[in-house]
Amino acid sequence: MNRKLPPFMLDTREKKLLGVCAGIGRAVNVDPTFVRIAFVAVPLLTFVSFWQAIIAYVILGVIGSVARNRSVGRDERSDFDRMEDSGKKRQSIHGLRTDLDGSDRRMMAIDDHLNSQNHELAREIEALRKEEEGK
Repeated sequence: MNRKLPPFMLDTREKKLLGVCAGIGRAVNVDPTFVRIAFVAVPLLTFVSFWQAIIAYVILGVIGSVARNRSVGRDERSDFDRMEDSGKKRQSIHGLRTDLDGSDRRMMAIDDHLNSQNHELAREIEALRKEEEGK
């Protein structure tokens, strides 16, 4: 299957600083950790200075930010390709809860309230019922 690689843009989901290495990794289909290691190794092992690497990182950050802002609201990929992205990152319970919107959180609170056993509240209600029966 001939798949077109996505264009370079900042990846804010897996970012460490600006999201440049994560964006490069996503664009070339490589783990962002390898790209981060390369950004550190290239100035150490070649004639490129540390400041040149920082300047290149900032320039790539600006380019990626512009590309990201242009593509906001425009996802031209098919539903099948977007489904592939949903399973790439294994989320924790905390991550899922923080990604929920307000209505999802309210529904979770209602579900928790309805399904939880609150023995103290049940005792108070029974005590009030007994008081009313006694009057």
